[in-house]
Amino acid sequence: MPAEMKSQGIEETRLQLLRDVSGAFRPGVLTALVGVSGAGKTTLMDVLAGRKTEGFIQGNIIVSGYKKNQSTFARVSGYCEQNDIHSPHVTVYESLVFSAWLRLSMEVNIQTRKMFVDEVMELVELSPLRDSLVGLPGIDGLSTEQRKRLTIAVELVANPSIIFMDEPTSGLDARAAAIVMRTVRNTVDTGRTVVCTIHQPSIDIFESFDELLLMKRGGQIIYNGPLGRHSFHLVEYFESIPEVTKIRTGQNPATWMLEITSSSVESQLSLDFAEIYEKSDLYRRNEQAMEELSKPAAATGSDELYFPSKYSQSFLTQCIACFWKQHWSYWRNPRYNCIRFFMTIFIAIGLLFGLIFWKKGEKTDQQQDLVNLLRAMYIAVMFLGGTNTHAVQNIVSVERTVFYRERAAVMYSALPYAFAQVWIEVIYVAIQTLSYSLILYSMIGFKWEVGKFLWFYYYVAMCFIYFTLYGMMLVALTPNYQIAAITMSFFLSFWNLFSGFLIPRTQIPIWWRWYYWASPVAWTIYGMFTSQIGEKESEVSIPGGGKMKVKEYLEEFMGFKYSFLTSVALAHIAWVLLFFFVFAYAIKFLNFQRR
Repeated sequence: MPAEMKSQGIEETRLQLLRDVSGAFRPGVLTALVGVSGAGKTTLMDVLAGRKTEGFIQGNIIVSGYKKNQSTFARVSGYCEQNDIHSPHVTVYESLVFSAWLRLSMEVNIQTRKMFVDEVMELVELSPLRDSLVGLPGIDGLSTEQRKRLTIAVELVANPSIIFMDEPTSGLDARAAAIVMRTVRNTVDTGRTVVCTIHQPSIDIFESFDELLLMKRGGQIIYNGPLGRHSFHLVEYFESIPEVTKIRTGQNPATWMLEITSSSVESQLSLDFAEIYEKSDLYRRNEQAMEELSKPAAATGSDELYFPSKYSQSFLTQCIACFWKQHWSYWRNPRYNCIRFFMTIFIAIGLLFGLIFWKKGEKTDQQQDLVNLLRAMYIAVMFLGGTNTHAVQNIVSVERTVFYRERAAVMYSALPYAFAQVWIEVIYVAIQTLSYSLILYSMIGFKWEVGKFLWFYYYVAMCFIYFTLYGMMLVALTPNYQIAAITMSFFLSFWNLFSGFLIPRTQIPIWWRWYYWASPVAWTIYGMFTSQIGEKESEVSIPGGGKMKVKEYLEEFMGFKYSFLTSVALAHIAWVLLFFFVFAYAIKFLNFQRR
């Protein structure tokens, strides 16, 4: 029960949205699911398709005479959501190939799969848009009507037996709606079962349907039957009810139907259309038809639908397909990647090291020289690492919405998706870090030794990877991008404070020192700084304290030990794995989509 209704004095704990809803959908028949707002159209469709994530469901759903098994049913059904959700940086053809790749059975070879994709593109009239990028709705890429047809095509390439469509003409003008309905009609003519929710359809769209399931507010059926030519059967049914206003010549039957069955008219005429329907001959015929359809067709030797595995493809194939899609999504997103590499080179050369820390790595004679070098290490990882964390969150947030749709369609499990998303980021971060490290290492003036450079590259690369994974993890753990960004800033401030730069570990109060080890940045600064000068035997001058070896100074004043480098390197692997597993776990088990 919604809190708003409880505040109005309603004592019940549950709000019932559907009441005694029964019906049958048959192959080759286009059924319209119609009703005023709040009638329960989308709720009923979500229940039938198995997409409902909240509430309690009671009743039976029968598929070809057998009780519905959701994991099996998802493999033979398609669901076109009202919001057209697709990855923005892949083409129309690639979107269809990806869906067919993961939803058609293993027995379908590549040639057959491509042939089927081409046929579907012809069916929904998408061939001219084959190489067009999908884009973001309202910003770039496909128009609303084209995206709607792509949504239908993505489901069709899975070769489903039944397709649910939630308001396929919503937000479209008359021409675009006509194109979409022609696509829907073509789909039905292939022998599939198609059910659409429609809100206030035009007369042309309404009469393209074969049957109607009409609901009133409260989730009750008031008509379930054929429409007939020019909605003859519908008009005949309601005009047979005494006191109901007759339809005017040229009036849209859909508009007339919704007007005469509204709650105000029911109260005015003291009628209950749901009760009238339950007492009608139409209801009895429907009940008889449902009883016959609910029995398995044993005479034809049909068995209950069964698949040996939950997914059409193996785990490895899922990983390959998800990575293939992520590869093209990243390759065709120059706004994200070019800015990332521009920031890397600009910060490394112009802003940071070209102007401030030029050749500081060669100077270790004074205590201030070591402080300056530590400052360079701190800024090098903290600034660009935080930029990576922030930038990746928007990308992952958009893709997570697509992931919810594709997971509900049983295309792949969460782990292949997580592996692909992380691996493609690791590749780009590794390239980004290589250019960053080469510029950084040479301009700071560290000694060119293979071992030392590899240590430096390793720590910078692992740092940027765990920064990136940290941003991805927060998106997976939070309901939306805004909360993820706030959470990111909160914890980054602690990483900053306890990194060992503002306050060395040896000076942090003992009761807070544990957080130093819980800050990944502290491990990175430890590794980068110590790997370069941690074994130096040269002397450093300390104001008021004489001289001591650089190695001894680092151990005594900063707590950096060269012998601890291997443990620091392993700790970086642990941080990366921790953030990856939390990201994968959250993607798998947390679902912030509410239906």
